[in-house]
Amino acid sequence: MAAERRARRLLSTSSFWLCCLLLLERRASGAAAARSGSPPQSPGSSIRTFTPFYFLVEPVDTLSIRGSSGILNCSAYSEPSPKIEWKKDGTFLNLVSDDRRQLLPDGSLFISNVVHSKHNKPDEGYYQCVATVESLGTIVSRTAKLTVAGLPRFSSQPEPSSVYVGNSAILNCEVNADLVPFVRWEQNRQPLLLDDRLTKLPSGTLVISNATEGDGGLYRCIVESGGPPKYSDEVELKVLPDSEVTSNLVFLKQPSSLVRVIGQSAVLPCVASGLPTPTIRWMKNEEALDAESSERLILLAGGSLEISDVTEDDAGTYFCIADNGNETIEAQAELTVQAQPEFLKQPTNIYAHESMDIVFECEVTGKPTPTVKWVKNGDMVIPSDYFKIVKEHNLQVLGLVKSDEGFYQCIAENDVGNAQAGAQLIILEHDVAIPTLPPTSLTSATTDHLAPATTGPLPSAPRDVVASLVSTRFIKLTWRTPASDPHGDNVTYSVFYTKEGIARERVENTSRPGEMQVTIQNLMPATVYIFRVMAQNKHGSGESSAPLRVETQPEVQLPGPAPNIRAYATSPTSITVTWETPLSGNGEIQNYKLYYMEKGTDKEQDVDVSSHSHTINGLKKYTEYSFRVVAYNKHGPGVSTQDVAVRTFSDVPSAAPQNLSLEVRNSKSIVIHWQPPPLATQNGQITGYKVRYRKASRKSDVTETLVTGTQLSQLIEGLDRGTEYNFRVAALTINGTGPATDWLSAETFESDLDETRVPEVPSSLHVRPLVTSIVVSWTPPENQNIVVRGYAIGYGIGSPHAQTIKVDYKQRYYTIENLDPSSHYVITLKAFNNVGEGIPLYESAVTRPHTVPDPTPMMPPVGVQASILSHDTIRITWADNSLPKHQKITDSRYYTVRWKTNIPANTKYKNANATTLSYLVTGLKPNTLYEFSVMVTKGRRSSTWSMTAHGTTFELVPTSPPKDVTVVSKEGKPRTIIVNWQPPSEANGKITGYIIYYSTDVNAEIHDWVIEPVVGNRLTHQIQELTLDTPYYFKIQARNSKGMGPMSEAVQFRTPKADSSDKMANDQASGSAGKGSRLPDLGSDYKPPMSGSNSPHGSPTSPLDSNMLLVIIVSVGVITIVVVVIIAVFCTRRTTSHQKKKRAACKSVNGSHKYKGNSKDVKPPDLWIHHERLELKPIDKSPDPNPIMTDTPIPRNSQDITPVDNSMDSNIHQRRNSYRETPCPIVVCES
Repeated sequence: MAAERRARRLLSTSSFWLCCLLLLERRASGAAAARSGSPPQSPGSSIRTFTPFYFLVEPVDTLSIRGSSGILNCSAYSEPSPKIEWKKDGTFLNLVSDDRRQLLPDGSLFISNVVHSKHNKPDEGYYQCVATVESLGTIVSRTAKLTVAGLPRFSSQPEPSSVYVGNSAILNCEVNADLVPFVRWEQNRQPLLLDDRLTKLPSGTLVISNATEGDGGLYRCIVESGGPPKYSDEVELKVLPDSEVTSNLVFLKQPSSLVRVIGQSAVLPCVASGLPTPTIRWMKNEEALDAESSERLILLAGGSLEISDVTEDDAGTYFCIADNGNETIEAQAELTVQAQPEFLKQPTNIYAHESMDIVFECEVTGKPTPTVKWVKNGDMVIPSDYFKIVKEHNLQVLGLVKSDEGFYQCIAENDVGNAQAGAQLIILEHDVAIPTLPPTSLTSATTDHLAPATTGPLPSAPRDVVASLVSTRFIKLTWRTPASDPHGDNVTYSVFYTKEGIARERVENTSRPGEMQVTIQNLMPATVYIFRVMAQNKHGSGESSAPLRVETQPEVQLPGPAPNIRAYATSPTSITVTWETPLSGNGEIQNYKLYYMEKGTDKEQDVDVSSHSHTINGLKKYTEYSFRVVAYNKHGPGVSTQDVAVRTFSDVPSAAPQNLSLEVRNSKSIVIHWQPPPLATQNGQITGYKVRYRKASRKSDVTETLVTGTQLSQLIEGLDRGTEYNFRVAALTINGTGPATDWLSAETFESDLDETRVPEVPSSLHVRPLVTSIVVSWTPPENQNIVVRGYAIGYGIGSPHAQTIKVDYKQRYYTIENLDPSSHYVITLKAFNNVGEGIPLYESAVTRPHTVPDPTPMMPPVGVQASILSHDTIRITWADNSLPKHQKITDSRYYTVRWKTNIPANTKYKNANATTLSYLVTGLKPNTLYEFSVMVTKGRRSSTWSMTAHGTTFELVPTSPPKDVTVVSKEGKPRTIIVNWQPPSEANGKITGYIIYYSTDVNAEIHDWVIEPVVGNRLTHQIQELTLDTPYYFKIQARNSKGMGPMSEAVQFRTPKADSSDKMANDQASGSAGKGSRLPDLGSDYKPPMSGSNSPHGSPTSPLDSNMLLVIIVSVGVITIVVVVIIAVFCTRRTTSHQKKKRAACKSVNGSHKYKGNSKDVKPPDLWIHHERLELKPIDKSPDPNPIMTDTPIPRNSQDITPVDNSMDSNIHQRRNSYRETPCPIVVCES
């Protein structure tokens, strides 16, 4: 027991110290993390980092010799160190039991003894280095080819030959291409040292240029490739002394088409021989090449061209031209430049979660265009539903699973070579956030839920997940928010789906929070998919919904591509195409459609075919066509086959050579020049030309000469002096001879004329000018002993150097065309030969003037009509008698429409052009009379103006208010004012009436103002019974048949203060009544002067004067009382009459405004509510054509007037003028 207690105590103590050590370690790791700037990660949430894993050295193509050793280098870097293995032709090598091949420490493959025989080639092939790290994955290197040089075999050997001193010679020695580096030459059994005159071509051929006597001897070539040397035949080269005898110019070695890779060297061989010794020059795409000005161009011995460090710009057609003065020959070759695959964009490392979609990008270039394949951990990636090649070369992996981790490599390959680039994929746990990645690593549908979660409640499962729309290739899912978050405004959703029976699950996220539907695209028809939806909030992902099983709709089955399509030519104009029934498709094949197209064009033709073959006839000869077939069933067209290309058979040329010309060299030779037939008529590869010639005399024999290759000239020698010969040329193909040119004649010289100097001046030059041409004639130079090969005519305005034309030496006149009339031209004529041009002869001429007859005028348009469309638009139509009956315009004629109005009188015309028989004139003034006329123009011919048509635009509501509004008091009547105005400046029609608004409150609503209607032919109006000493505001509004115009600005007027005719008269006379001015206030104590002191003469008043004054005062008082009584009775009766009439009007009409004037039987309109449709017909029918003013008394009955403010009822002036209206409407009265 004691021992057990001691053991427990010891165990407890050990556990305590172990916990302390763990705690200290964790604190230390946390401190280190804090120092490094990153928080400590829990073990379950740590992020694995990408591991560097790549090749330091990759194998390259290698040439080895049988029986010798060889090595293929390879080295890879990784921590830990990788395991290196090798593949040959796709199969792993077992190096453990191989005694000839072994793996070096750095990973290279060493072959100690290369084995190679006719039936056993175990070492030759394609090798690939494979590096593996168990915890990471596998990567593969580029593929390298090991070539074993075979036994030396001569495909051509040197032959005995001779060469003139200074000329060139070649000795052939062509062996296998891989053995050319091992070829050397011997002369007289001694090694031959190469220099500027002696060179070895890439084929092994020896070229000797500028031969000397020391070049003669015995020659042989030797191939030494590790085994016993291989000797060619030994031949003798004889060097002949220089000779003056001419020999034909021929090519000893011609350039051939060549393919080179960027950075390599290219040699285009070209060696020619002839007497005189020829010179060699080069052209590329019709541009001369200068080897001296380029560091990369080198002229080798004999004239061959070497291009070092080839670039893409060096590709093209090269011409080797040999010329010895007597003749010229040329040969051409095509240089094609290729480029190894090169990565423009390499794959990048990617972090991802399971179920996500990723894309590895890979962009390559090269020539020819490289093909791309993908490798994962050393194994080929086969495209499937989840591994897809997108955008040509990118690899898309859908629905990631854990096993997708590893290294992915993009391998690009073309005919020149191959290259590889790789990246690593790491799949993280779902609770680990993905670090920042390049934007191309993840697809847009999988990056919305990558933020790390925080603590808090998670959403429950989405409810009612249903497939609302099911199609063949997509399914639309909808659902409701989780029960835990019924609003779901900040909740996003992820839809996980997979094929039934497939463990690989994909995910699609909603595009914005709160969205509860997703459409899943790119599904397979008639396939069952399993869906589930999961909600996420700021705390993380919630519960998943129950799986939903949905099957896509079956797709209409269309035929697949027709297999085994073949096309072959059956004649120069026909091709037969055959195919078989498509392997896939639903239903019976109804027919096929065969599409074909000529290469280099974009016009595709088709023909319906019911069988499995068809022959297309009527095609162009020796032309390449492409063909494809599409099968049709009851559902429509199926998948097209791949294009197949085939060329029709060649045939004899269908046209003669072009531009045949003859050049007389001397008295016994003539040179013929020509160009090939047009390309479309060559009908095959031109193999040569057949030249025929004869004497121009009848019954002469025809001589035939065959010109081979692409030569475009021929020297005919041995002709008779002073004899005319006829020549013709025909082109040849392998099928035969095509049509020949027309006979062309030339005459040899009577004697060999002098051509060591230029010709003399022509003996005469005559010119005859015309309007646009000048006829030039001349006579040859007087000295006939100098060769004249033609004449050069120069001409131009003021200078003869603008244009130059050359004509044959036999020609004696020429017509210069396309000149300008009435222009001064200077003309020069020069004779020329091969030495140059002679002395010019000058002449000048002025071309005749160009007389143009005056064009006959055209008939003017007829039937011009103006149709009024609106207040500012009129349509003008017309007819043209010079057109056909259907009045359709088919030429370039046009019509000019002009219009104007006579108000004001000096208005100018406005114009517009039209190409039809109508025109819409807009922007006119309302209620305005316009006149219109039309003119037609065709080229330089025009008609006169047509007869005029008139039209008046419709009226429009006035667009400006009445102007010059003034208000004055009526003399002798202070309670009556007179309002004057002028019509609106933009009446836009006949003014049918005015409405005067007035009020004591300028800010009152417009329906609270009192209105006075006035007929349209009046420009003044009286308003009576106003309140004295009160400010009034007046506005006027005009109307026409279209409605009411705008109101004028408010005009203020203040009625006079005193109710006295004298005072009013004084106010009017002073012009201050409208301003509210009055007489001076004399005070209440003022009395008229009665004492004698106030008499004018200062005399006292007599008693008689006092009595007389008393009688006058009493009489005046009595008369005043009588007059007042009479006026009171009269006013009472008049007021009663007005009240009766107004009550009658109120009973017949209900309105909302106060009114003034007498009522009639006509029912008045509501000017406030219906003023748009107001028609003042009774006003327009006033019996007085020119009334001056209207008297409108204002009723003052207290029953008709309601005070505006009860606080002002005690003021009689306010009760009379500041009031609300009664239910009685306004009555419009006739005066």
